[in-house]
Amino acid sequence: MAEQKIIYQLNHVSKIFRDKNSEVIAVDDISLEIHEGEIFGIIGMSGAGKSTLVRMLNRLEEVTSGEVIFDGKKLGELSPKETRATRKQIAMIFQSFNLLSQKTVLANVEIPLKLIGVSKEERKEIAREKLKIVGLEDKVNAYPAQLSGGQKQRVAIARALAMNPRVLLCDEATSALDPKITEEILSLLQDINERLNLTIVIITHEMNVVEKICNRVAIVDNGKLAELGEVKDVFAKPQSDAAKHIILPTIAGDNPFDETNKNCYRIVFNGRAATEPVIANLVKRTGESVNILSANTRSIGGIGYGQMIVEFPEDPTAHKVVLDYFTSIGIQPVAIDKEVVI
Repeated sequence: MAEQKIIYQLNHVSKIFRDKNSEVIAVDDISLEIHEGEIFGIIGMSGAGKSTLVRMLNRLEEVTSGEVIFDGKKLGELSPKETRATRKQIAMIFQSFNLLSQKTVLANVEIPLKLIGVSKEERKEIAREKLKIVGLEDKVNAYPAQLSGGQKQRVAIARALAMNPRVLLCDEATSALDPKITEEILSLLQDINERLNLTIVIITHEMNVVEKICNRVAIVDNGKLAELGEVKDVFAKPQSDAAKHIILPTIAGDNPFDETNKNCYRIVFNGRAATEPVIANLVKRTGESVNILSANTRSIGGIGYGQMIVEFPEDPTAHKVVLDYFTSIGIQPVAIDKEVVI
């Protein structure tokens, strides 16, 4: 397998905001790589530093220390002219769409082309082509007020594609959308990634967004890189407390625990096992049972995953029988610290 090209390399990147009386460390010594053509997720709770981190990827924020390397070039060493040229390769979309209300859809998509002097005829042709990619070729003469939230985000994506960028940065781009529209926008981004080999960086606080389309994910917590890896691996076996805080609630939903719940375990299984009656088989083979506190299935990278949070029997002998059964079928239950999930 050919080695993947690295389009972004971050080496010990930090960002500190200072005023007369205080300082805030927004990003703290983060190192990571982003591969060309992948969909890379950066996830964290509000205030974790993820938006500051992504703004350093196109030099909207300068690093305090460390270096951001884009396509082999250190962004901090570029001249103003070189920075402008590099930014043409890095597009960005936001939660708020940032469309000009007094301009038509077509005119909004034309804006970046007009700013660099592309002729009127050529920029209209390019804008129509990009609107076709996002499925809005029939809305060229509409105004933003006439569009739904999902349509507005599609216009923003078309505008971002107008310059034929190599990278698309998405800062909470689906946060203002309802679940159905979010699903449509994520499918569109995935399609664009595959058709154009466009590197996409997704910044979000929602694990379901990462699970849907990302290849790898970085979990950021209090400005630090808490965890980094393939989405399926981080989902199946979260190592850091930050990862557990983000991932476990997506399984448990509203906190299923109360003071009577003890011996809680998380079990994850994929492939054909995700649709098999695992608990029913447990009862048949061992005569023991578990209390199911939460269960669901999902698709990550095209593979079906099932997961449950269950309560094992308190009796030590029955507890061991249940644990041995899961181990025998290739499932390793992981004890859950209720404090982490809550």
